Amino acid sequence: MTVVVVTGGTRGIGRGLVTAFLAEGAQVVYCGRSASSGGPSEALFVQADVTDRDDVRRVWDAAVEKYGKVDIWVNNAGLSNSRKPLWELDPAEIDTVVGLNLLGTLQASAVVLERMLAQGHGALWNMEGLGSNGQIVAGLTPYGATKRGLTYATLAMAKELKDKPVKVGLLSPGMVVTDLLTRDYEPEELEKAKKIFNILADRVETVTPWLARRVLAGTKNGGRVAWLTNRKVAYRFATAAFTKRDVFAGGPA
Repeated sequence: MTVVVVTGGTRGIGRGLVTAFLAEGAQVVYCGRSASSGGPSEALFVQADVTDRDDVRRVWDAAVEKYGKVDIWVNNAGLSNSRKPLWELDPAEIDTVVGLNLLGTLQASAVVLERMLAQGHGALWNMEGLGSNGQIVAGLTPYGATKRGLTYATLAMAKELKDKPVKVGLLSPGMVVTDLLTRDYEPEELEKAKKIFNILADRVETVTPWLARRVLAGTKNGGRVAWLTNRKVAYRFATAAFTKRDVFAGGPA
């Protein structure tokens, strides 16, 4: 059976991936900073801070102790900043976002790639987000900068892994309805934003099963698995007047 590790697996897309990988028959290990996860009992939870290399090693060791190997590692843990201009953000918040999204992912990737190379196989996936494709949104400067940087870093890792038995790839979930998407909107602003969200966004339970299947199927070194492609964006805008999507309601979206 395939053994998958998901960081930041206690909420949002990460939790959805944990559930989706289990549904596909994988053995799953996931981590989060809280002591209690409330996640599925079929998966192994390890409390860890992925910005700490020793914690990342503990997650790896726990997976190997229980399942004997790690086939796939998904660096999903991430954090957005408050929706404010850069100069209004608390310095500590900037440090936290950059520390987790970019520095933390780099530190975790270093540990995981070293271990995968030692075991002779493995695939590391890094999670893209707003900013990865060059899109710029005012108020999300630290977050967008980290995601843009992480895309570069992952492609650079792929070059470093050329002709080696380990691969890296990029996961692009598109616009997903989580607390990161709707954070810091005033009620009136959110209602306006929902018009676009209902065209482009999707629910966690829609996106994550598809992502999990594509990850398990594998890709070339340096490859990208993207849910919201340019073709899909164009189609949704073209058909928006004829469809009634509500990704914030309980019914069909």
